[in-house]
Amino acid sequence: MKKRVISSVATLSLLIGSACAAENYQYRVAFMPDIHFHDVYGTFQDGAFSGLKNQKSGQNAMIRTMYAQLTSTRLFNENYFALRAALDDAGRKGITLIALPGDFSDDGQPVHIRGLVKLLQEYQQKYGMRFFATPGNHDPNRPFDVPGGEEDFLGPQGKTQRIFSAGAKECKGYKGRTAVIKTDAELPTICSEEMVSSGYAYIMKMMAPFGMEPQPADIYWETPYSSWTPETYSLEKAKRASDFRQRQYEICAQGTGGKYKQPDYGPCFTVADISYLVEPVPGLWLMAVDANVYLPTKDADASQAAQASNFAGSGDAGYNKMLTHKQQTLAWMTDVARRAKQQGKTLLTFSHFPMVEFDNGAAGDLEEIFGKGKFQLARAPQEDTSHALAQTGIGVHVGGHMHFNDTGVRKYPDGSLLFNIQAPSMAAYVPAYKTLNVISRSSIDVDTVILNSVPRFDELFEHYQQEWDHLNAIHSPHLWNKAVLGAKDYYDFTNWHMTELTRLRFIPEEWPCEIRQMLFSLNGADMLTLSQLDGQVPYREVMSVPQSDNHAICAPSRVDLPAQYVQKNAAAWRKAQDKARALVQQNGMTLEAFAAWNGFDLAVDFYRLRNADELALRDITATRLREYRLLTRTLAQSLPAKMPTVTADSDFETIFRLRFGSIFRVIDKYLQGSPSRNFHLDSETGEMKAR
Repeated sequence: MKKRVISSVATLSLLIGSACAAENYQYRVAFMPDIHFHDVYGTFQDGAFSGLKNQKSGQNAMIRTMYAQLTSTRLFNENYFALRAALDDAGRKGITLIALPGDFSDDGQPVHIRGLVKLLQEYQQKYGMRFFATPGNHDPNRPFDVPGGEEDFLGPQGKTQRIFSAGAKECKGYKGRTAVIKTDAELPTICSEEMVSSGYAYIMKMMAPFGMEPQPADIYWETPYSSWTPETYSLEKAKRASDFRQRQYEICAQGTGGKYKQPDYGPCFTVADISYLVEPVPGLWLMAVDANVYLPTKDADASQAAQASNFAGSGDAGYNKMLTHKQQTLAWMTDVARRAKQQGKTLLTFSHFPMVEFDNGAAGDLEEIFGKGKFQLARAPQEDTSHALAQTGIGVHVGGHMHFNDTGVRKYPDGSLLFNIQAPSMAAYVPAYKTLNVISRSSIDVDTVILNSVPRFDELFEHYQQEWDHLNAIHSPHLWNKAVLGAKDYYDFTNWHMTELTRLRFIPEEWPCEIRQMLFSLNGADMLTLSQLDGQVPYREVMSVPQSDNHAICAPSRVDLPAQYVQKNAAAWRKAQDKARALVQQNGMTLEAFAAWNGFDLAVDFYRLRNADELALRDITATRLREYRLLTRTLAQSLPAKMPTVTADSDFETIFRLRFGSIFRVIDKYLQGSPSRNFHLDSETGEMKAR
């Protein structure tokens, strides 16, 4: 039978009953994680906040400030337009199966969830799309409703507007539908229940039509807690089993409850797990895993079971805690994988969290640079976790959470293997989504669709201009680079977002003091020269030594470094510079080209590569990459096997080689990863190749 592309639910009736559907049809599924949908033209049902009149749309815009966006790992406002652009792109390509692997909202506020449901329904009608959502740590924030809100909505005249719900400290004493509370802030605080961070009950109720409950078009549907076979399946049974009350499990502070519960476990609580398996077209199984694990806190009150305060957030838990606290779901995944193989089904698994570490083996280097537990390293699955997930037999998993574009492949001696495809967020750099084109049961083509041009992406810029004017007028420390508003398209806008995020947040908050000082004091030529220098000048004689790691104290004392440093070490510097010049000439480069970029440029490229992997190469020239590789090789020659303790009395040259040697080694590892843009994989053999 000739291969065809299933692109419409309407074809289902023609296909049901095909015993060899998995071998005779191609399946295309789009994966769009981390949308963080914010309904910029949403309406507060209680009328508490009306937003700002937009001249282009004629509607009232309810948006966050640009400063809030530029200091967050995700955009809040433009996602509204990016999601529409992505769905229109998928629709034009005939892709009608759309998976949403978590963080489809940005804390589950009712005003935004309503807007998302309305938009998804619009695209169901427009293209015949079907959506399959699984929750992330932002939807919900906790298993039960929790007071929520934001301090950085954009109000009139470019001022910041605080909006919170009852129970938040900003709305202390408020119990009614709406309230306005005067404070020392620029504008009075608005209190509205539209800002509640909803728990599982509301999220599931609103998102039920999008995979979380069975639909008439489904060929098959189940949960970890249902009990039937394809032969005994019926929509009526599935409807009953999909009831929220039927999808609960027990979790204890120490591990999984229920049949896994140990005698000394406690306190324990009953919470939801809305994992499900669906067969939307013959032969294709989509397994949506709810990988949220909300651990009971140390002071959890078992008498108040439904209190959100009993639980920690799930952002850092991921699959490391799934193995210990959600064992029933792992057992179900193993059983689904076994049955898929037995029945000849194509199984695609997706969830919010990664199943394989996402730094190409650079975790140890990153820990050396940034410190233990920092740089989001706690979110990475441990190797034994990845092995256990490979042993479930699922084969291919698509995740999100990190807003990274990456591919992790694991092959173990016991024959188990796992492909973890990290799909990027359209709300961050590089904005994109993934498509999986299933050729046969184990053969898959993966494509990454970059959102270069997004219609209306600059529709809200008039409001940001007001914000910038206001911040400038009051000499605010939150003034951002106005050049952001000159972005020529959405891709360029996210590139600016990454640049400002690096400047305003990443460097001040994540980079150790001595590296921050060097970043703003050295260019590439200085770095290469220092790599050739045998000096013993104490660090404290070159840079200021702060009393704490506060970034304000840690500002560089001499922005003209190495001028004064060179003056004290003229002969040694000239000798090192001659070595550096000879080195670049041997490699067909020039020292002047190295001088064209500085430490801040290096830091931005560092984050570009971490976020986007090979997608970032369009923004880092081949020449720059060659220069980075030369520095990597050169500094690697001077790195000791074991990193010594660095103090202010260590010599400046050693600190530079240690810190920047590690930085360039990480960059090199980012450049050596598996294909992550367009590639082919075989889930049975473990073979993978770029396309």
